[in-house]
Amino acid sequence: MYNDLQEKPNVKQIVILASGSGSNAEKIITHFKEQQTAKVAAVFTNKNTAQVLERSKRLKVPAYYFNRESFVGTDQLLRIIQSLEPDLIVLAGFLWKIPESFIRAFPNQIINIHPALLPKYGGKGMYGSKVHEAVKESGETETGITIHYVNENYDEGAVIFQAKTELTPEDTPESIAKKVHELEYEHFPKVIEKLLT
Repeated sequence: MYNDLQEKPNVKQIVILASGSGSNAEKIITHFKEQQTAKVAAVFTNKNTAQVLERSKRLKVPAYYFNRESFVGTDQLLRIIQSLEPDLIVLAGFLWKIPESFIRAFPNQIINIHPALLPKYGGKGMYGSKVHEAVKESGETETGITIHYVNENYDEGAVIFQAKTELTPEDTPESIAKKVHELEYEHFPKVIEKLLT
């Protein structure tokens, strides 16, 4: 019995790293189940309580927890991911800095999504609600998402794609987050698909 890969040799392989609820991971998984041009081979998380584990299980995608030692102290996780031969590694709400060994092993194959218009509101400690609170406090009239390649510094890799949304003085960090999530869900799977074609 042939497996899916043997039947469809051109199917690209995606590996997702996530730290939280996994809503972006779910959108990516379901997008490619419908497209069938690529598939999410596995999801990895650095939090054993992350909701992404439950989402992956429900969507029948292998999901694994790993600790910091296997990520930065040894090549254990790197070897596991290399064995999957991914065409793209996607960070979807993944909060740890990527080790240089990964960047060397997967040049221009690791991408991240950031919930702001980089270079604004990027860098260490700028993630999730902290970004939206900073955007609100600064009185910005717009914000958005940035999809970029990952290098050895937080949020400094080459920009692949940006999308914007307008803000009003009435917007709260919560309503800003909602607008940004809508952009993420709309664009992230499509940008990944384009990168893989």
